[in-house]
Amino acid sequence: MKTRCRMQNSLEGITVVAVEQAVAAPYASSRLADAGARVIKIERPEGDFARSYDKLVRGQSAYFVWLNRGKESVCLDLRLEADREVLDTLIAAADVFIQNLKPGSIEKLGFGSADLRRRFPRLITCDISGFGDKGPYSHLKAYDLIVQAETGLCAITGNQQGPARVGVSVCDISAGMTAHSAILQAMYHREVTGEGTSIQVSLFDAVADWMNVPVLQSDYSGYHTVRAGVKHPSLAPYGAYRCADGKDVIFSVQNDREWVSFCEKFLKQPELTRALGFADNMQRLSHRAQLDKFIDRRFSELSCQEAMQELEAAGLAYGRLSEVADVSKHPHVRRVEIGTPEGSVETIAPAAIFNYEQPSLRPVPALGAHTEAVREEVLGLLRDRAASA
Repeated sequence: MKTRCRMQNSLEGITVVAVEQAVAAPYASSRLADAGARVIKIERPEGDFARSYDKLVRGQSAYFVWLNRGKESVCLDLRLEADREVLDTLIAAADVFIQNLKPGSIEKLGFGSADLRRRFPRLITCDISGFGDKGPYSHLKAYDLIVQAETGLCAITGNQQGPARVGVSVCDISAGMTAHSAILQAMYHREVTGEGTSIQVSLFDAVADWMNVPVLQSDYSGYHTVRAGVKHPSLAPYGAYRCADGKDVIFSVQNDREWVSFCEKFLKQPELTRALGFADNMQRLSHRAQLDKFIDRRFSELSCQEAMQELEAAGLAYGRLSEVADVSKHPHVRRVEIGTPEGSVETIAPAAIFNYEQPSLRPVPALGAHTEAVREEVLGLLRDRAASA
């Protein structure tokens, strides 16, 4: 049996109760579970609907396998008073409460964060929603693509033929990341002050923050970020170019020094360095089509491997335009094995590496696998409470 390194147990003793579904909240709680927290995942009797998103990982959902390792699955029907009492008892003993039900649902069930914070001053609550708890859209359901569209992310993604969705659930993931970091900040605050915190995170706010660069450029200069496909919208040259063998290489010029080196060592045209229309980044953006003719011609003379060797010799950053199958076999992809109800699977490892150790992740739970044990635990807590009253 693998042992977990100390950093992976750094939240041992912390209890998280999560009434969660889909991606955003499960992302946040899974990272707390990775760090050793006990995460009690409250599911409907039929389960988190993300369990049925697909059946592509040993008959299980890829989303669910990715985001629910290390948790305890407890099925409760929160329409029933007895099950609401179970949840209330769990929250009373918890450090963190996370929820991302549709707007207003958790309050109707009696577990609104304002009420919980009054009852349990040390509790950290985290509400994750589509548009927050205030404002004209706060009452709406919101899913990832809807928020990608509303925040303008789709408008700057894609190419001249039209907008596109970012290929992963980036709004959900961004909200989950934001919630995770906010919860850790609140835990440190409680360590210092003894006080809990109420946290609200919305998918819209999380990605709107990521949109600051194009919004600032538009607000203060009228600069319009164009959909540029696999090219950077505001740096040139920076993008994908086709080599003689049909493979695409992406490279980047980030500053004047790299521009000079690129012209001299890769293009073999040092005279372009200060040529009219190419002297600085803004000029190159305005003349990108003309510049790309020089670059395309040079790449067409080289194989992918030759182009990368010359870009490296010129001191430039570069990479291949990989397919998903290429990423699966990529030499830098770190993998870790986790147990699931249908057998072990290999997933891409968490990004953070602690003390150079390989992570050891706890298994993905079957639906309701911990329901009976947790109900027994709750009965014990209630008996103890009654005895001390």
